[in-house]
Amino acid sequence: MARKKKPSPGRPVRPKKKRKSRFREQAKCRFCREKTDEVDYKDVAVLSKLVTQHGKMFSRKRGGNCASHQRSCKRALKRARFIALMPYVT
Repeated sequence: MARKKKPSPGRPVRPKKKRKSRFREQAKCRFCREKTDEVDYKDVAVLSKLVTQHGKMFSRKRGGNCASHQRSCKRALKRARFIALMPYVT
C-alpha cells in the first residue's frame, strides 16, 4: 500500500486550488478580418508590426496570422527587404 505523505512540521497545509476552464473563441487573423487576399509589400507600416526589433518575423501565434496570410507576409517581407523598403537587420 502507498503511504500518504505527512506534512513537514514547519509548513502549513493548503488545499489545492481548482482551475476554472477558460474557453475563448479563436481570434481571427487581422488580414482575414479585413478580407485581404494578398499582403502588400509596399505597406511598410503593416509589415513593421509583424517584425521584431532585430528584423525577425513574429511567429503565427505571436503575430496572430492564419497560415495562408503568414506565408503571404513572409513573401511580402522578403520583397520589401529586396527593394530596400525594410531593413534585413535593425
